[in-house]
Order: sequence, then structure tokens, then C-alpha cells
Amino acid sequence: METAEGAGAAGEADEPRPRFGCASFNQDSTSLAVGTRTGYKIFSLSTVEKLECIYENEVPDVFIVERLFSSSLVVVVSSATPQRMNIYHFKKGTEICNYSYSSNILSVKLNRQWLVVCLEESIYIHNIKDMKLIQTLVNMPPNPSGLCALSINNSNSFLAYPGSATTGEIVVYGANTLSTVAVISAHDAPLAALTFNTSATKLASASERGTVIRVFSIPEGLRLFEFRRGMKRYVSIRSLSFSLDALFLCASSNTETVHIFRLEQLEPTEGGEADTWTSYVGRMFSAASSYLPAQVCDVMSQDRAFATVHLSSSAHSSVCTLVSIQKLPRLLVVTADGQLFIYNVDLQDGGECELLSKHNFFDDHGSSEKGSESAGSEQTICPPSYAATAALPASRPITATLTGYSEDGGAKRGEVIPEHEFASGPVCLDDENEFPPVSIQR
Repeated sequence: METAEGAGAAGEADEPRPRFGCASFNQDSTSLAVGTRTGYKIFSLSTVEKLECIYENEVPDVFIVERLFSSSLVVVVSSATPQRMNIYHFKKGTEICNYSYSSNILSVKLNRQWLVVCLEESIYIHNIKDMKLIQTLVNMPPNPSGLCALSINNSNSFLAYPGSATTGEIVVYGANTLSTVAVISAHDAPLAALTFNTSATKLASASERGTVIRVFSIPEGLRLFEFRRGMKRYVSIRSLSFSLDALFLCASSNTETVHIFRLEQLEPTEGGEADTWTSYVGRMFSAASSYLPAQVCDVMSQDRAFATVHLSSSAHSSVCTLVSIQKLPRLLVVTADGQLFIYNVDLQDGGECELLSKHNFFDDHGSSEKGSESAGSEQTICPPSYAATAALPASRPITATLTGYSEDGGAKRGEVIPEHEFASGPVCLDDENEFPPVSIQR
């Protein structure tokens, strides 16, 4: 998530620069990576009470930081060199490789097979095992926010990105087949958010208007659900995230409210429809549909939020995720002022979620507050910084170049991706051998 900009315009040099650059949960939401103007930190999310910092690095002005599951691989992009992506083995303090591109990097997505880099008008797909360039998608409509989504399922590896700069068209690209599998006309307005569920059978989307969230089947592209976030005002949806079982979907925006929607289809009664108040209202409006405007019928058929959160933080821009911590359902929300809020979610009755704790990333001593009433102080533990502890690589990295390729496989006007620097040898991504080692070819 790229948080709200805090720097002033030209001539306002006295205004302090924002401390917070970005925040992202890893693919299974077991850790949180936070980028700041002085470096980045990786936190474990194993408990509600304590926010444990497991790594800290002093790379300046980080605006993209992504970790691959629970491995040691982390991708970092700094605003000091926005066209360059560095890939590190953070536990060993070594650089695996780095790439430089023809324009600024806007987002990076990872799964166990692919590493995807999104520029404004092109997308690069790399094999994450050896970092080779597999495919380049070029001549795309302008995508200034770098919006894209990559599924984490190995057998169903899909990439979704905007197919238009003026409408909410979604292109679903098969990362395994390297071909387009579906084009979905999702919204009238341009896209603002995309996310896959864990099994890559569902894709959720929101437009720049931020009033309606839709869920589609993948790869068919059929509309499964439609949720209304609100009607009074347009908002900017910052993030969408499915729960692990894909029965719930959370959405955060630039407002103080976070919504959770239920995707469960209710069992029909003997009459053939779910016996609920909403189904009764739905049948009533269905009977009157021939007399009502189409827009009114659409609004009445959209489901409302199952549960909500009203943030106490003054910085509303946020990223959210639904996880299970210690076998209990939790909603995690990160705000642009550098706080993590953890809420309990009542999966039976929904409603307003209960605040369990909140943590501040920037408190020098670390802080944790429990609940909305009582507050306690616990230290957020961080190990020594990289600069103080990491050993330098034994030898200088080897430099190589790779030719860029277009979608049809031909050379892209002879362009190269300069500065493909490798580490001195194979690097294991995880100390527990959970993931295969990176195979470095000399």
C-alpha cells in the first residue's frame, strides 16, 4: 500500500517530510513490512499483544517493500532510485540481484513462481527462482498508480491489471500460460483496487468512485457478488482483501470506515429463496422492477457490509487484511500515520468490530495499547540494524544484462534491462528450507 503523500509543494520546504512511505502484508498475512524515509522494518504478526520487529534496514526513502511469504527474500524500491529494484536475502544481509527499468517502478507483486514489476505502461514478469525475465506486457493503457494483482496459488497463477484508462475493464492474464484468459467489464469508472482470493477462483474489484465492490469468478469472469460500500460520497478504495476461506472480503479507503462483506450464499427455503429480510425486500423490488428505474433496481440488489470498523486514527488512508491469529479471526488495519490496529471479528453476528490492540511503528520505545479504553505499554522489540550487524558479501557481485522481450516473443527494439547483478552464489530464501533456493546462473 502506498500511503497518502505528506510532503508540501514547492516553496514549502519547512514542512517536515512524511515518516511513513508504505506498508504491505506478505502473501499469507503472517508478517508486515513497513517502509519509511529512514529504512524499512519487518514485523511478525503471530500475536495480538506484541508487535515483534524481526528485521530492520537503513535503506533511505523506501516506498515499496514486499516479502515473499515467510522466506528471507524481500524486494525493496527506494525513491532515491525509483527505477531500480533490489532483491535481498535479509537474514544473511546479502543482495541476490537488482534490476533497473526504463521508467519508475510503481508496484511489485510476488508469489512462489513469479515476480511481477509494474510500470506505468508495461509489466515485467520474472521467474522468481532465477530472476530471468519471462514476459513483458507492453503498450498498455496508462496505469499511473501501478494497479495490479497477482494470485498466490501455484496451479492457478493469474495476473489482473486495468485494460482501460477510462473504464473499469480488467484483463486477467494467465501467468502459467502467458496468455490472456479473460477481459471483464467490471465498472464504468477506472479501477482503483484489485485482489484475488487464495485459491485464485475469485477476483474482487472497486472503481475510483469507491461506492460499489464486485466479485467475479476466475477464469470465467462471471459476476458473483456486488456490495455497496456507501451512497453519500465517492471515496478512494485503498485495499481489498479476502479471508483465507474466501467467505469474507474487507475494504479500506481514505475515510475512517473499514467494511467487511460476507460472500456466503444463504440456503434457499422451500419457496426457492433465502428466508431473510433482505430476500423479502428483494422479492418486493423484483416484483416492482418493471416500474422502477434500472439504477434504483441495481442499488436495491446490492448487499451491505456485514461488519464495520470506525478508525480512531486521524490518518484514514489504510491497508487492511483478514487473518487468523492464535486460531481466532482478526481484522488488521494499518494507517498512514504509522499505526497498526487489530480488531476482533464476530463471524456470526457481524456489526461493529471490537478493538483489541494498537501498535505504533515509530515510537522510539515501542508501544502497545490494549482495547479502546485501557492502555498498557509493551516494548516493540527490534534487533540491531543491518548496518551494525550484517557481514559484507565475500566478493563483488557479477554484472550481466538481459534482453527485454515483447509479448510476441521478439526483441523489444533492442532494449536491455541494464544492471542485472547477481550474488556471488546460490542463496537459500529461508533458513528452514521452506522454499527452494535461488538458482543463480553465471
